[in-house]
Amino acid sequence: MESAASRKKSEAKPAKLGREVQARLGQQLRAMYDDVVNQGVPDRFADLVSRLDGTDNKDKH
Repeated sequence: MESAASRKKSEAKPAKLGREVQARLGQQLRAMYDDVVNQGVPDRFADLVSRLDGTDNKDKH
């Protein structure tokens, strides 16, 4: 048998955001993404990738 609580959940309408709210969220997400992209890769990560690729200074000699 279905409980009253589970019936309320199944009858509830999904929440919707207005166009203005969606646009603002999109702008904020793009700005955050751009900040992350512009930070670049830390030197220690670049060194690690270089070593994994076998292109560090030891392999060049």
